[in-house]
Amino acid sequence: MDHSLRCFGTTTPKTHFLFSLILLFFFFSFSNSTFDLATIPFSDGYSPLFGDANVVRTSDDNGVKLLLDRYTGSGFISSNMYQYGFFSANIKLPSNYSAGICVAFYTSNGDVFEKSHDELDFEFLGNIAGKPWRFQTNLYGNGSTHRGREERYRLWFDPTKEYHRYSILWTPKNVIFYIDEVPIREVLQSEEMGADYPAKPMSLYATIWDASNWATSGGRYKVNYKYAPFVTEFKDLVLKGCSIDPIQDAPYGEACTNQHADLEAQDYATMTPMRRHAMRRFRQRYMYYSYCYDTLRYSVPPPECNIIPTEQQRFKETGRLRFGGSHRRQARRKGRTTTPVVDADQGNM
Repeated sequence: MDHSLRCFGTTTPKTHFLFSLILLFFFFSFSNSTFDLATIPFSDGYSPLFGDANVVRTSDDNGVKLLLDRYTGSGFISSNMYQYGFFSANIKLPSNYSAGICVAFYTSNGDVFEKSHDELDFEFLGNIAGKPWRFQTNLYGNGSTHRGREERYRLWFDPTKEYHRYSILWTPKNVIFYIDEVPIREVLQSEEMGADYPAKPMSLYATIWDASNWATSGGRYKVNYKYAPFVTEFKDLVLKGCSIDPIQDAPYGEACTNQHADLEAQDYATMTPMRRHAMRRFRQRYMYYSYCYDTLRYSVPPPECNIIPTEQQRFKETGRLRFGGSHRRQARRKGRTTTPVVDADQGNM
């Protein structure tokens, strides 16, 4: 888990704006339409996880606000576990001073499979006033908590001003992370990954919590409760997948065959050439850390990594662009153990 932010080359407001237009061009020109998504009311698919008083539903039950104050954070969890699926929400992040805050939108089964859990993460990491939010995606499979697969990026928009859709597609064949309709990362199931590919039923979680000990500049900047409560908003929630009891319904695949086929037939499950091109451009422009090139953590890249020589040269031995950082383990997120990579210079953007 963790972050820092800088793109290779010099980023100016003009180039930033131009790239935003490029991504919009891909979206509007090469997607026939936005994803056809069926949303559900909060009460039909979710329940509070912790900090119940800080889980505030909207009057129409279409969404929920999660608050962090000096007493507690908050979170919600899906009512069911799913064997593969599409998990999505429109999210708006806290504005102003957000250092030390972590907002997470993720799937996990750590409460059921404590020593062999799977997980897929969006983790949004706050920053000091005037600096942009950073975020990462991560993947764990079969309890491989010491083999985190972090990638870190920055956004081409301000995530505190408007809602944007963040989605996780998880099928037997691949995992795709989306922002709006732009794919930003794909992980393929392969023999090389073996049991590290997540394959057991997972719940969907959303949380906001105090991660002062690591979230901003390796813990240099803490949550300042002068600005509390910190509020993140979720709406237009999507849960599509095979709902299953992980204890009663093993082996899982037999009960879900038809729903798996339906999931893989959806538009968002198809990585078209233009989507792949848009993903490549996003990663070239906005990905600033990749575990595949971090030889300080992995002297031999994990087997699923596709090493691209030009990228390897750019990222050097730390997996980062243009700056270093230290590595250390942290434990957090309501009992979950993770292996974050701490960037030491986040405040120097």
